[in-house]
Amino acid sequence: MIAIGSDHGGFELKKELMAHLDERGIQYKDYGTYTEDSCDYTEYGKLVAHAVADGECELGILVCGTGLGISITANKVKGIRAAVCTDCFCAEMTRLHNDANILCMGGRVVGAGLAIKIMDTFLDTPFSNEERHIRRISKIED
Repeated sequence: MIAIGSDHGGFELKKELMAHLDERGIQYKDYGTYTEDSCDYTEYGKLVAHAVADGECELGILVCGTGLGISITANKVKGIRAAVCTDCFCAEMTRLHNDANILCMGGRVVGAGLAIKIMDTFLDTPFSNEERHIRRISKIED
């Protein structure tokens, strides 16, 4: 199960991402927002981050205008490693090396076509489980 959320700046891109998840048959839970009305990214960043941290969902996807504010919010939740990605290489590396559990993107930064490719890369790339990366993640968590 994937947790997904956005503020108004990421709402349109979130809808595109959910349509693609539907096409792939990947289950998700939409934590809002549900309109383009102005709202605070912090609310949705926290909801998705807690869903992932609490084990309700395996991974998360967050979208705001840039991906930055919502990633900062998500990273305040213990156990969350949220990464802003603007290309597929970063999405692959953050899963392989950082075991990132939330992908953040900017609806005003990344177009829908690229965002879908970034999301697919993030979702399809497993953590490497290499000792050096496990050691580094432990240091982050400490």
